[in-house]
Amino acid sequence: MTPFTYSKAQDAADAIRRSGAAGTKYLGGGTNLVDLMRETVEQPRALVDVTGLSEVIEERGGGLFIGAAARNTAVAEHLAVRRRYPLLARAILAGASGQIRNMATVGGNILQRTRCIYFYDNEAARCNKRQRGQGCDAIDGFNRNHAILGASPACVATHPSDMCVALAALDAVVHLKSATGERALALTELHRLPDDHPEIDTMLEPGELITGIELPPLAFASRSTYRKVRDRSSYAFALVSVAAALDIRGGVIRDIRLALGGVAHKPWRAMEAERLLRGQSPSKEKFRAAAEAELAAANPLRDNAFKIELARRTITAVLVELAGDHA
Repeated sequence: MTPFTYSKAQDAADAIRRSGAAGTKYLGGGTNLVDLMRETVEQPRALVDVTGLSEVIEERGGGLFIGAAARNTAVAEHLAVRRRYPLLARAILAGASGQIRNMATVGGNILQRTRCIYFYDNEAARCNKRQRGQGCDAIDGFNRNHAILGASPACVATHPSDMCVALAALDAVVHLKSATGERALALTELHRLPDDHPEIDTMLEPGELITGIELPPLAFASRSTYRKVRDRSSYAFALVSVAAALDIRGGVIRDIRLALGGVAHKPWRAMEAERLLRGQSPSKEKFRAAAEAELAAANPLRDNAFKIELARRTITAVLVELAGDHA
């Protein structure tokens, strides 16, 4: 492991002051960053511990605000999350092990990096995400777990977070702070597709710090769920996952939120499927047609074409479940 310095920030302003030097990384629970440091994929010169940031989970403006240092377990167990945003609680509980959820922070979860095996293999594999211009061994390698949407010739990795898929469906807003001020950014705009710069995961500026997540008031989010399809029932990343909330009134879909995981370089908000279903009467056939339209642009690799049908079936099944007797 490359030598580095460590310091603990007292608050957000202190963390930002300490992050000025090149090669500095913020450290939350360390459940992803420390792994990457062990593999020499990440080699920071300095770590700034930000576990002293706010851990608050409280109702604000009709919605919910979650501090960046809140632990994943605390979020999943919070009564307001379970009652008002059950898809978020279920997504968190579907991710990792209980021990990791106890350590992982909300801010760190959002910024975790891909689990692509070629990204982690710093000794033998070429990876444009580690070093731009190297090439991508996943494209012609074992790519069963890789992206079918939004990929590029430079990178076909997928985003690993379950929580972020739920946050994308919920129109979550990320609160950010830097030396130049504060701003808010929709979570759907925070993560980037790879294009020709897969080494850049997010739209964060250097030294910018996540201070919290805001969930807007969304009454029908109480009728929501998260389903994760994976190779084994615990501690496995999604082949395909679906976060959905459905508002049906008078036999018509008044509103819908739908996001996919395991299929793209970022949490994939299924805007086309949402558009097609709003104003329609719910039915299994319409749900499947909307799923097919969303996946029309899918570009599978040698080993992962099965994800297209798997995603179609999972989207359809989740929406049928939420629709209940209406479908």
